[in-house]
Amino acid sequence: MVDAIKPLAASTRRPGADADLGGFGGLFDLRAAGFQDPILVAATDGVGTKLRVAIEAGRHDGVGIDLVAMCVNDLVVQGAEPLMFLDYYATGKLEVAVARDVVAGIAAGCREAGCALIGGETAEMPGMYRAGDYDLAGFAVGAAERSRILTRDRVREGDVVLGLASSGVHSNGFSLVRRIVERSGLAWDAPAPFAADRRLADALLEPTRIYVRACLAAIAGGGVSALAHITGGGLVENPPRVFGDDLAMRLDLAAWRLPAVFRWLAQTGGVEPREMLRTFNCGLGMLVVVEPGRAEAVAAKLTAAGEAPFTVGRIEAREADAVVFDGLSAAWLA
Repeated sequence: MVDAIKPLAASTRRPGADADLGGFGGLFDLRAAGFQDPILVAATDGVGTKLRVAIEAGRHDGVGIDLVAMCVNDLVVQGAEPLMFLDYYATGKLEVAVARDVVAGIAAGCREAGCALIGGETAEMPGMYRAGDYDLAGFAVGAAERSRILTRDRVREGDVVLGLASSGVHSNGFSLVRRIVERSGLAWDAPAPFAADRRLADALLEPTRIYVRACLAAIAGGGVSALAHITGGGLVENPPRVFGDDLAMRLDLAAWRLPAVFRWLAQTGGVEPREMLRTFNCGLGMLVVVEPGRAEAVAAKLTAAGEAPFTVGRIEAREADAVVFDGLSAAWLA
């Protein structure tokens, strides 16, 4: 297994890390990476029950990208550049081909995020997992110059909120997704009702987008007050993590089109609009809060980095809810 993944790790080399595997720990040289007064930022996450879909459908490459995305997107919202990544892969009996597919996805995610895969742990634990099952955890460390750390006190009333599109469900809400698929009676290899040119499993397993390069470019250009990665808790619980208790975010649901996968999930599962917003990203994987006078410049930076940002809301004084939705009705899900 180690021999099979060494070339994958080597493909993620970057200044500060040589990405060699086999030692007891991984090393990273912050000075070689160009930092002068760095603050370290760390994040850990998993892929959740999306793994069950991957295992049942026999599709293992994309969940490695998910694993990296869930960690590095959480780093960049602090203003940090992801530097190194480690993975934990646990199974009852190691299937090298499956594990290599997973690590290939991890390496692809690391290359996209610009961080080095410097090591990890593969644990074979008979009796802990059913045949064919495995679990994943990821650990990422990044750094930011002290002056560029994004903190809650940067956000001000009047700031503009830009949205960056998600690639689909990403890696949250899959316990509900699986129940809805079960209710629909569809097999994983059936055509997706919301994307007829794709199998259902392929459409639902679309990897989580990695926003690191675009967000770092926007931060470097100035004017970014905060970033919010929309994960578990959706658009209800994640935005308040980046601004003060006296502020609220007002989002206009008409400012972007709800992707077809979410309309299908809502209609097939009978999920109410606010519960959709609390459970899923509903088409927005990252929110970028910017100073009002710099919104166009930040949008231009994001566009130059390959994103297509659109204005979805603003920051205002809080009266009741921390996130206010304009246009919230059953018609929004139609």
